[in-house]
Amino acid sequence: MRKFWVACWILAAMAMSESSIAKNAVVWIGTERPAIGQQDGIYRAEQDGATGKLTQPKLAAEIGSPEFLAIRPDGKRMYAACRLKDGKPGVAAFEIADDRSALKFLNSQPIGDGGACHLATDRSGKVLFTAQYGSGSVAAFPLADDGSIKPRSALVRHSGTGPNRERQEGPHPHQVVTDPANRFLFVPDLGSDRIVIYEMNLGDGTLKPHGYGELPAGSGPRHLALHPNGKFAFVANELGNTVTSFKYDADAGKLDAIETTESLPAELQPNLCTYAEIYVHPRYDFLYVSIRGLDAIAAYRIDSQTGQLKFINREAIRGAHPRTFNISPSGKWILVGGRDSNTISLFESNDKSGAVAYWDKIVNVPTPMCIEVQDAR
Repeated sequence: MRKFWVACWILAAMAMSESSIAKNAVVWIGTERPAIGQQDGIYRAEQDGATGKLTQPKLAAEIGSPEFLAIRPDGKRMYAACRLKDGKPGVAAFEIADDRSALKFLNSQPIGDGGACHLATDRSGKVLFTAQYGSGSVAAFPLADDGSIKPRSALVRHSGTGPNRERQEGPHPHQVVTDPANRFLFVPDLGSDRIVIYEMNLGDGTLKPHGYGELPAGSGPRHLALHPNGKFAFVANELGNTVTSFKYDADAGKLDAIETTESLPAELQPNLCTYAEIYVHPRYDFLYVSIRGLDAIAAYRIDSQTGQLKFINREAIRGAHPRTFNISPSGKWILVGGRDSNTISLFESNDKSGAVAYWDKIVNVPTPMCIEVQDAR
């Protein structure tokens, strides 16, 4: 009898796993200013969880150059780094319909210090943070109960340079990421070869300098991804074409470098390629990074005890300039945007090996710059 119930439990677990994988998703796409004849704004598509197939993306909200998107943790609001009606850079808030079929504009605020290349909310959804690459600053915007954006509450300017005279002549914050405990904000700064760490005050929307995570000179850190176990962080280095692994001390809010890993073929000239986006698999110890120039996505296995990486494979994206990609909530599908080819291509993540495999499905969308994926309802 015991064996019977064990067998039933295994079958139920397998069914639940398959159900999770088969769950459909909604895909939101932020775009750069498109070519003549195409509409500026946020696009929406639906994904079949079983086959991975995407519907043809359609315009969901018309707004100027929504180059990066962020979804509030409750899944009911979306924020965009965009160009406002007066042509100035800003941030905009949208209400996501209960069935995730549409977006409704709520309000917008000017940044007041150049355009944001990235934005994110804290994990409670109280404050929106932005990174301004060109002006070298980080800004904070409190969020109202209805999700609308209040006026800017903080602006912090970075300092520092690096050895690359063309790209590291000054600070260039490239991303904002909060730690799992929602105490600290991590800001990869391409210009200074640092991960700048701030202590967040969510009550008044301010930031207090806390320290740095140091990278090899000339690395040019772009984006950071945290391991779900909260012990490690991984940084895609745009200029070094490497990934640096960090050990994270959550109590102290401290990042200590473990190693820096390369995955590019030796025959490629470094200046032909630049690393872009990075994500850790939501369920397994796999990490993925996109490589522009080579126009590929690379997969690594993470040692969950040491944080060290082992290269698995690399696959061409069948498009051009993969500035963005994302992973479906189930972890089965990887959606890769080709900014210069106006495409999103589909890959499968092997749940045993972590290898990526092209799935022979491509849809067209103008200049994809950011992809956000939600479970469908």
